[in-house]
Amino acid sequence: MLAKTLHGFEDLLAKELRNLGAGNVTQGVRTVFFEGDKGFMYKANLCLRTAIKVLKPITSFTIRQQNDLYNQIYAMDWEAFMTKDQTFVVDTVLLSDEFSNSLFVSQKVKDAIVDKFRDQYGTRPSVDTKHADIRINIHIQGSLCHVSLDSSGASLHHRGYRLATNIAPINEVLAAGLLLMSGWDGRSDFLDPMCGSGTFLVEAAMIACNIPPNINRKEFCFKNWKDFDQELYDKIAEASLNKAREFHFKIKGYDKAPSAVMKAKDNVENAGLSEYITIEEKSFFDSKKETDAHLHMVFNPPYGTRLQIDMPKFYGQIGDTLKQNYPGTEAWFISSNMESLKHVGLRTSRKIKVYNSQLESRFVKYEIYSGSKKAKHQTAD
Repeated sequence: MLAKTLHGFEDLLAKELRNLGAGNVTQGVRTVFFEGDKGFMYKANLCLRTAIKVLKPITSFTIRQQNDLYNQIYAMDWEAFMTKDQTFVVDTVLLSDEFSNSLFVSQKVKDAIVDKFRDQYGTRPSVDTKHADIRINIHIQGSLCHVSLDSSGASLHHRGYRLATNIAPINEVLAAGLLLMSGWDGRSDFLDPMCGSGTFLVEAAMIACNIPPNINRKEFCFKNWKDFDQELYDKIAEASLNKAREFHFKIKGYDKAPSAVMKAKDNVENAGLSEYITIEEKSFFDSKKETDAHLHMVFNPPYGTRLQIDMPKFYGQIGDTLKQNYPGTEAWFISSNMESLKHVGLRTSRKIKVYNSQLESRFVKYEIYSGSKKAKHQTAD
């Protein structure tokens, strides 16, 4: 099988798969290949935090010309994977000189499947681009065509808890990956000082408590497969939940917008994590660290692409607030505004290239020390 992920998250996903018990884990580009049985496929969909999709390859073949694609797809035993009454959709990825139009390839594959059922039964399955029962993935690289079933369906960043969002919400898979990249392990207090709709807060709590990220999700495409085993799935879900652990620190979020606070609280409640997370209507720039204990901070400040702000001043305030009010803090944040990052006025201890959707960004870390180390380490770039 293979799991798809975001650019730069391959190491994180490979580690997750090994920790879950996958066999023969090997990394590709935005892809990690692995071995596992049906039960492991269910577990991967439920438990992987940094996967977007989990695909199950069913066949591969060589194509020399466009007619080969139709003929090879038509020759497959589609009755083994779906019925004439189910809806389906075809997703295509191309890395080929022969084929350059993914919509054309998807249409050819759709035609072959539809014709096969029509020739056998006089009727055909329908295409549903939004809520298909069966999702078929076509990957053509050079002259080699790989056909897979998409076991996930909708992207796995659709966790099921986030029903309300603000402007520019962060993707759940991206949020979880950044938290893991930051070293968050649930062994300290956590703060998102610009929490928006609460995605970092929920993902941080699920990591801290070892809660499967997709346990709230209602739909997976594998539930529509002919060989779906409800009893096995229920056992996998129960076993995954039984590995949850207690969390003895505080997870807190601030946002100055009342609407954001309300949405974040709703999403936290939807995730069933209200006992672990508190959210306050407060500006980060008016806040102070509440205890002397170590604090882990991760947040997603505005980049200036959708929210019009005086960015140099805003990022300067981030640096000033961290330096003056948050000693003993490990602060991480993501931004695509490279110029504004220069105005933070603190030296980064790490700077990692990531992508937020199509925006090339940097995930930066600032270590805010107490006492004598403060003067030594907090010098401007």
